[in-house]
Amino acid sequence: MKLKMSDRSLFAILLRSPWWVSFALVAAFVMASSALLPTPYIAYGVMGGFPFLVIGVMAAWRQWRAPNPTEMADVLARIGAMSWSDFSIAVENAYQRQGYAVSPLKNVSADFQLTRAGHMTLVSCKRWKAASQGIDVVRDLAALQKAMQADQSTLITLGQVSDTARRFAKEHAVQIVSEQQISVLFMHKNRP
Repeated sequence: MKLKMSDRSLFAILLRSPWWVSFALVAAFVMASSALLPTPYIAYGVMGGFPFLVIGVMAAWRQWRAPNPTEMADVLARIGAMSWSDFSIAVENAYQRQGYAVSPLKNVSADFQLTRAGHMTLVSCKRWKAASQGIDVVRDLAALQKAMQADQSTLITLGQVSDTARRFAKEHAVQIVSEQQISVLFMHKNRP
């Protein structure tokens, strides 16, 4: 059973915040412990800041590895200018670089079937340039996922996804890949 952290938990918020915020909390724990606790107990108070140190390191690692905004904008502009044939080849190559076996599908609801380590993922991306994606696209993909007994499915889009579609996707384990994730998917080299 996979546990998921709430997006509103303190640790989730700190993971999305600049790395230095968590380190500032660690410093606050050290200073408060030194100022408020008797000498034999200072070490115990300082240890209370350890989870924030771990979160700070994780946030720094994520932020260091994140693509810079200029790079992202360039990739998104290239993707938006592609024809379907070029885009489909780029999607296929991007997933193959990640170790997936990619098979094109002749289906209205999904464009590719990805296989890796015995797990199947369906990818819908033909409407990647659409200004908005509604619940119909997500519902059709979820239905095909169930019919094909795929482990998961992914919708790739540069457009906005309606709130209804996002809720439906979350309830039916359909991953929505948009802007930042798309740019990372299409970057040819990953950072070390």
